[in-house]
Amino acid sequence: MQKLTYQIYHFSSALQHRLSKRITVSGLAIILCLIFAAALGIDTTQNLTYQIFTFLVSILIISTIYSLFFRSRFSATRTLPKFATVGVKLKYKITIDNKTDKTQTHLKLFENFADPRPTFKEFIETPEPEEHKRTKLDIKLGSYRWLWLVSRKQCGTAKTLELPPLKPHKKTEIIGEIIPTHRGVMRLVSLTIARPVPLGIFHGCQTISLPQSLLILPQLYQLPPIQLPGFRKYQSGGVALASSVGDAEEFRSLREYRPGDSIRKIHWKSWAKIGKPIVREEQDEFFVRHALILDTFQPEKYSQILEVATSLAASLAADVQTQESLLDLMFVGNEAYCFTFGRGISHTEKMLEILASVGACRDKNFDSLIPVILEKISELSGCICIFLSWDEQRKQLIEYLEQMNIHTLVFILKNNQNYDWEYLQKNDFIKYNLTRFHILNINNLQQELMQL
Repeated sequence: MQKLTYQIYHFSSALQHRLSKRITVSGLAIILCLIFAAALGIDTTQNLTYQIFTFLVSILIISTIYSLFFRSRFSATRTLPKFATVGVKLKYKITIDNKTDKTQTHLKLFENFADPRPTFKEFIETPEPEEHKRTKLDIKLGSYRWLWLVSRKQCGTAKTLELPPLKPHKKTEIIGEIIPTHRGVMRLVSLTIARPVPLGIFHGCQTISLPQSLLILPQLYQLPPIQLPGFRKYQSGGVALASSVGDAEEFRSLREYRPGDSIRKIHWKSWAKIGKPIVREEQDEFFVRHALILDTFQPEKYSQILEVATSLAASLAADVQTQESLLDLMFVGNEAYCFTFGRGISHTEKMLEILASVGACRDKNFDSLIPVILEKISELSGCICIFLSWDEQRKQLIEYLEQMNIHTLVFILKNNQNYDWEYLQKNDFIKYNLTRFHILNINNLQQELMQL
């Protein structure tokens, strides 16, 4: 049954995609009239409705033939930025070159996305977020799941454009609009230029192959000034890191070589002059370094709470970068990852690129994140944690950070979980001296963030 349902959706989606460009509103009305006339005119001996049916069929045949002879010559280029952001309308330039000898009018332009239809495996294994709130019939049919998966893979929608008159052998610039709806990679494959046939029922179409991709970054929330935890710490071997943030190594004096000194610190000119090894003494490196710990552990492949957590991480990352500190982004996907960012090392854009592709970790426990944190803990000034829930494993991490005297800021996202949050705030969270907790409802996140 599921296989049949999938095949119906797969075929009907392709048909709808194709016909939506070719059939006008007038054409749709005529097709509906045709169906109605066919139903009423079955018995040709009882009424003359079949004559209406015959007339409408003739119009459709003539219009179909006309639409097949739209053979104007066009070329086009599309100028896209490297990134777009969920929820922020993207405007970009499209240049169309009319290579015919006539002015082309009454044209429309459609953007064509790569095939967004999910595979059968994705369809049966990937429920829509909050699908349990649907009726049993909706869940069984899977129509909302199909529409959500298509939207998720397409990553956005493009506005249909009414083109101005295109002069012969001239290039015309227009502005396209895309509204990103989901993070990830948006793939555009072509442009379709359409013109209505004389009867206005169908469009004649010409498709121009123009493959391009666009990375859709997570939604960014507006944040109030947030006092990040921790103080400057010594960074062993952090010369490269300290080059553009904090206190970089500066020359202090020269002294004789001692066993264990790095060869890189030998002052060769002084050695040549004096005849024995001389090394440079430099100021130690101290600067602020935070860990941004993103909780990705959940049984579902997609969920609204993980999307919100990723967006919150992106918002915090963008904010931290402006404060001239270093940031270690830590999360678990197929394996445990740690990426370091800061001025002079990498930029906010790179971190947002990584967050745009973060997925749920479904086959590991929260403990698999601990080794990544332990590796950096001696250099950390503080931690920022974004948790999808609150349980013993997450509590153990906070207790360990407390024992290591690491100041921590914790955001716990809630989505109607059965927790007694008031009890936790009064009895559980209060015992931590170096940790601040904020419980945020994902359905009202922006407003709650501004109240921090």
